[in-house]
Amino acid sequence: MKRAEVERTGAIPIGLQLAAELRQLRELAGVSGRDLAQRIGVSQSTVSRIESGRVLPSLPLVTAWRKKVGASAETQDRLASLTEAAHTEANPWRVALRERGHLQDDVQEQETLARTVRVFQPSVVPGLLQTAEYARRVFSLFQVPYADADLAAAVAGRLRRQLALYESDRQFDFLITEAALRWRPGQPRLLLAQLNQIASIGTLENVSIGLIPQDVEALTCTSHGFVIYDDDDGAIVSVDTIHANLAVRAPEDVDLYLERWSLLRRMAVFDDEANRFLARVASDVRAMADG
Repeated sequence: MKRAEVERTGAIPIGLQLAAELRQLRELAGVSGRDLAQRIGVSQSTVSRIESGRVLPSLPLVTAWRKKVGASAETQDRLASLTEAAHTEANPWRVALRERGHLQDDVQEQETLARTVRVFQPSVVPGLLQTAEYARRVFSLFQVPYADADLAAAVAGRLRRQLALYESDRQFDFLITEAALRWRPGQPRLLLAQLNQIASIGTLENVSIGLIPQDVEALTCTSHGFVIYDDDDGAIVSVDTIHANLAVRAPEDVDLYLERWSLLRRMAVFDDEANRFLARVASDVRAMADG
């Protein structure tokens, strides 16, 4: 089965399709989760997390799973296609928004599962730091238009997500370029309020905000934004493109984003230096408003 055929199976995430199929193969074979775990050399809890969709297995593990439950060799093609597609899963906005007014609850669920959230944004202030009006302007520019009621619900959902910033046992790290700080979806006063919001949230002990000045020597490209979610099962990367969200789970691909994060962090300023830099940007915006 080709990847495109896998992606046409419906709105169910491909990772969950794979999890359901692996669980069904085990149950049809009459093999317990404990027995299967011993046969493929993992813990019983890992088998449980795979079947629930919390952990995405590698292709070698999927192959071993298929063999140990006695499934046919023909089944391998479908499992391989599902596994490949799930490791870098594209979720088109038009499909995701077909039955829901907004996706903020889905994002919040992903954030809730993570103990550390790392956000890089080169073009817009990250959603977790946005003021209500800034968020409303951002949503109004989305290429899949929101109905008025859905736009209001999306803004409210984004603001609810921000409550997690005040949970002291969780860590939130942001890297924001100067271009993103200066991007203005409204009047200068809108941007001034947004810059004040960043400064305020930056005082939280569990929040780190690094700012990347335009004139800093580049150590890597600032090509597009991404979010790294870290939990006990590893890291997942979320990338928003024009047409879709990409969920990146393959370890070798996740490592590329971790390396990019490390280089971007070396380009950023933090703490007092970041506060001074933010104040200079705010001063420029204020002069624009006064002019």
